[in-house]
Amino acid sequence: MSGHSKWSTIKRKKGANDAKRSKIFSKLVKEIQIATKMGGPDPDGNPRLRLVIQNSKSENLPKENIDRAIKKGSGDDGTTYEEVTFEGYGSHGVAIFVESTTDNNNRTVSNIRSYFTKFNGSLGKTGSLSHIFTQKGVFTFKVPEMDTDELELELLDYAEEIEIEDGYITVTSAREDFGNIQKKLDELNIDIENAGLKRIPNMTKELSVSKFQSIMKLIDTIEEDDDVQEVYHDIELTDELVDSIE
Repeated sequence: MSGHSKWSTIKRKKGANDAKRSKIFSKLVKEIQIATKMGGPDPDGNPRLRLVIQNSKSENLPKENIDRAIKKGSGDDGTTYEEVTFEGYGSHGVAIFVESTTDNNNRTVSNIRSYFTKFNGSLGKTGSLSHIFTQKGVFTFKVPEMDTDELELELLDYAEEIEIEDGYITVTSAREDFGNIQKKLDELNIDIENAGLKRIPNMTKELSVSKFQSIMKLIDTIEEDDDVQEVYHDIELTDELVDSIE
């Protein structure tokens, strides 16, 4: 899994400008609405909503935006959302897994297919990347005041991997231990900046800087789509590649 903390670093760098921040806010508001529609407006009884509210606060989404999204998700506005995934390969044989939530499946399918085609990629069938990615729990938070060795001992029973990078800690767990890690971090009064079930590559692919920048054009374009929530890949993220991101 090594390298997921570096991908988090890249996301923070890319999200630093106002345009990217607006896009992040838009996706969070949509996820809040969807979570509310699916499980109700009470975060205590809706784990998905509770999680996205937590992630929204860490991204500094204003409280009034959160409340407005919950209110809209609680009403009957006639919008029906469908969760759709896409699997394919970009240039240089990079595997790409896309998670989207859409109210118009035809539009989303057409858009995603066009992005892959434009950047010399190809879409595959559902399940074609099942051997490449495994869904795991991933938690990211700033290095706490408590001793990191003590923290590792506290998480020892559930964490598969703990990475420290640029003042942040990334904890990875098996999917079934997601709740246990979340509960333990709450007990330790650690403010989680981002948490969720992520698709982690079982093997990674090494790329030169030029090839990496080429494939990032496709990844960035997919991420810009309003229907897309997450994009995963199997690139081995080295310090050199991270530094090449503007």
